[in-house]
Amino acid sequence: MAEETRPLATRGLEGVIAAETRVGYVDGINGKLYYRGFDVNELAAKASYVEVVHLLWEDELPTSKELEFLRTELIMEMNLPQPLMAWLKRIPKKTHPMVVLRSAVSDLAIYDREALEDSPRANRNKAIRLTAKIPTIIAAYHRAAQGLPLLEPDHKKGLPENFLRMFLGREVTGEEVNAIELMFILHAEHGFNASTFAARVTAGTLADMYAAVTTAIGTLMGPLHGGANQRVMQMLTEIGRPEDVDDYIDGLLARKERVMGFGHRVYKVEDPRARHLRKAAAKLCERNKECFYVNMSDLIEKKVKKAKGIYPNVDFYSASVQHSLQIPVEFYTTLFAASRVSGWTAHVLEQYSDNRLIRPRSAFVGRYPRDFTPISKRK
Repeated sequence: MAEETRPLATRGLEGVIAAETRVGYVDGINGKLYYRGFDVNELAAKASYVEVVHLLWEDELPTSKELEFLRTELIMEMNLPQPLMAWLKRIPKKTHPMVVLRSAVSDLAIYDREALEDSPRANRNKAIRLTAKIPTIIAAYHRAAQGLPLLEPDHKKGLPENFLRMFLGREVTGEEVNAIELMFILHAEHGFNASTFAARVTAGTLADMYAAVTTAIGTLMGPLHGGANQRVMQMLTEIGRPEDVDDYIDGLLARKERVMGFGHRVYKVEDPRARHLRKAAAKLCERNKECFYVNMSDLIEKKVKKAKGIYPNVDFYSASVQHSLQIPVEFYTTLFAASRVSGWTAHVLEQYSDNRLIRPRSAFVGRYPRDFTPISKRK
């Protein structure tokens, strides 16, 4: 009997084409990122986040009427069910916000009568609710943990601005609005990254959208994915002083440990998102007269580029931006999720529209067949 030829595995599925998509394209060779064919640099300079949401879901930029309609839909859906608000107030204060978010998003399905309905209209409604409510969950938990009330969403403002004002409990400045809009735009979509792929795998089973987004949030939490921005700030605080940058980074490189916020599986040149966040971090710190971490980040970037020839990714400067926006470090990854939900839901909608169960094979490297020994004869 001929022996079966077993295929070789590709570690981490690197370079493997798992499916086709029209949502986003990461051109790692040239350092380009496209949302529905639009260069993210142009979107970051000219579009609002809600325009980007419409683009991701509908494959077209909105008209003025469509933009206002979607903005209103999103703001109208920002409020949370009262039982969920009550639960957020009972959670132990030191619970990691990503754990809270993961559970709360799953819980949202309980209160959505369309949760298990699979029509295109119901799925778009769920995309709206998830995109609107995830920022509120984050803000509500932050405020509840401090024993403070949550502001109501302002129907005259956009979703990112509403998120930040609800999170901070105050009106936000123009510079802060620009920064949070930029953060939401740059984090909205990034091809078949780990969390997006996980969402599509779940959606491919025809599980509901809440299940798919819960899967994505669990995946995003890992320090090699969305959790990297939290690790960047932890690194900055560990270094402590600009004069200690050289010794700290030299130590990491000597031990062949990863410098958090540097390198990328896809990009071979600079991550285009890092360029925008570097500028945003500089603007915010100048306004606050607090450029300590931005200056330290600049020293680290120069040191790592000279030593290893690698560039910062989106996580590196997003840490400094969030610090300037007064977001506690444990909430950094939740802000990533608050934006990326628009991309996750765009991919889930695409998966539903032309579904096939995602079922790869594995390369078995164990021994087989093995003889079974009764327990009385085992030594």
